[in-house]
Amino acid sequence: MATGTQGSAYAEFGERYRELLARHGVKLELVATNGAVDNLAKLNDANSGVSVAFVQGGIANAAKMPELVSLGTVFYEPVWFFVRGDMPRASAHLLKGRRVSIGPEGSGTRKLASELIAAVGLDLTGAEVLDMTAQQSGAALLHGDIDMAVMVAPWEYPVIRQLLASGNINTFPFARADAHIALRPYLNKLVLPQGVADLVNNRPPQDLVLVAPKCSLVVRSDLHPAIQYLLMDAALQLHSKPGIFQKAGQFPAAEPIDLPLSDQAQRFYHTGPPFLQRYLPFWMAVFVARLLVLLLPLLGVAYPAVRLLQALYGWGMRQRIFRLYGELKFLEADLESRGPQAPADDVRLSLDKLESKANHMRVPVTFAHLLYTLRVHISLVRNELSQRARSAASKE
Repeated sequence: MATGTQGSAYAEFGERYRELLARHGVKLELVATNGAVDNLAKLNDANSGVSVAFVQGGIANAAKMPELVSLGTVFYEPVWFFVRGDMPRASAHLLKGRRVSIGPEGSGTRKLASELIAAVGLDLTGAEVLDMTAQQSGAALLHGDIDMAVMVAPWEYPVIRQLLASGNINTFPFARADAHIALRPYLNKLVLPQGVADLVNNRPPQDLVLVAPKCSLVVRSDLHPAIQYLLMDAALQLHSKPGIFQKAGQFPAAEPIDLPLSDQAQRFYHTGPPFLQRYLPFWMAVFVARLLVLLLPLLGVAYPAVRLLQALYGWGMRQRIFRLYGELKFLEADLESRGPQAPADDVRLSLDKLESKANHMRVPVTFAHLLYTLRVHISLVRNELSQRARSAASKE
């Protein structure tokens, strides 16, 4: 899994994913990167070994990245513009000679900051642009080493709350947030309530309007379906709780922001985890699933073969009984062809042999009714022989 810089929100979430997957016997290796843009590059490289990554909304392109699919969005990533308190807010667009951090190369922060800085009326001309991580930027702001930092990070990231609570740091609200969202549909409008970072000192001092992309959990399309389901189950455990901006159960969400949802993700959000993974340990569910993959084609061949064998066996059983019926029919026809006074001892002897065969024949219960019917018909012919014998005796 490609995460982000050391100490970043991506890195922290990656550790939690690793812990959850380890419970199922799956080892998740975390790859530190410069951020979302770097993550996307590693996912696109089939030789990088990276199969899953956190990707910020607005930087992927489905047409150019056909090998990538999304498992859904997992959390908001608000854009924060922090400035030192001694930097005049009214002239904040005059950044000449100021030290400004907009994130390291390869980060989603740097890409989005580069797009939004001019849009909010700031000018980096003449400013010293730094490529610090969010953690480094926060520490530098608090120590007075830089004048401004742009960060793209969730509210849960500790440095964000630390900066919001500081009386020496101010935050730019996003004026015309709806216009920014109309121009960049992958953004969302959020409102941070007044005083939520520090109620006693009322930080921030007023409601703060923000814009925020959503982070997606992105995988290579050839990642094993069982692992995809395991990742989504972990996402459900980690991101479904209520937060400052989201309601309980809002994340993970079936939102194909930049990339289409994988087939497994669509099924997961529609019907939940696969049946086997609901009731069996992960390793056993995978084993049974693989076994079924092997057995189903065999069953597809075996079932018709078994039905054919059953049909052949039934045909054989019936033929054995019908063969005796043929002998009985021959004896009956022979008896009818003789005159009433003609001797029939040979017919009686043949009938005795036929009856002995029927009595000693072993057949399954399914065909027993045919054998019993044959015995009844043998008795009918024997009765006819007896009537002939009595008739001949009375005439003598």
